[in-house]
Amino acid sequence: MAGIQIAGITLEFIGTVLIARTAIRVHDRVRIEHNIDEKVISEMKKERNIGVFGVVLIVVGYVLHVAGLVL
Repeated sequence: MAGIQIAGITLEFIGTVLIARTAIRVHDRVRIEHNIDEKVISEMKKERNIGVFGVVLIVVGYVLHVAGLVL
């Protein structure tokens, strides 16, 4: 039973990280191309940092989830 739960959590984790990574990469591409003004670029940098922090939280949550199922 725990194996199925771990598989489900793992797939959800991978999907969430892929979505977050895609959003962060889009922000980076727009920021690098500079087709927008500095105010928008500044805001996108903040959003990117929040996105990276969100991915870190997802990773930590995943580790705690799996550890709770295994231990």
